[in-house]
Amino acid sequence: MSFIKAKQHLEKFNLESRIIEFNESTATVALAAIALGVTEGEIAKSLLFIVNDIPILVIVAGDKKIDNHKFKEEFNIKAKMVPFDDVETLIGHAAGGVCPFGVNSNAKVYLDISLKKYKYVYPACGTSNTAVKLLIEELEAASNNLKWVDVCKE
Repeated sequence: MSFIKAKQHLEKFNLESRIIEFNESTATVALAAIALGVTEGEIAKSLLFIVNDIPILVIVAGDKKIDNHKFKEEFNIKAKMVPFDDVETLIGHAAGGVCPFGVNSNAKVYLDISLKKYKYVYPACGTSNTAVKLLIEELEAASNNLKWVDVCKE
């Protein structure tokens, strides 16, 4: 169901033809980068947090980590990850396939500026063996993000 939701969301932007399905798992940044033949930074990793009881996705370059100080400055709260067992319920996609497409209506999406150094990025597409190749501008449009943030370590 997660793949179908993500694909239907991407269809609204005429991006469904960019979806790539793999025989092997792409559930981690390292596995996705190997399967796609790209750097880990080009993988658009979804990091999941709870902010004021609302689930948020921060989409970051795959080789980056959250800077707790920057996160607190941006969201006025300490970074609290979504527990693994709650990911699918809160976001709408299971861990390993989380993407900003077809998420639950209460989930909020932010894009981190770490992605801007790449022409193309590869977020997952609802499952642990899918990805979608997008220009940064396409990710920005299709993700329904609230804004660009700067919450990663250099």
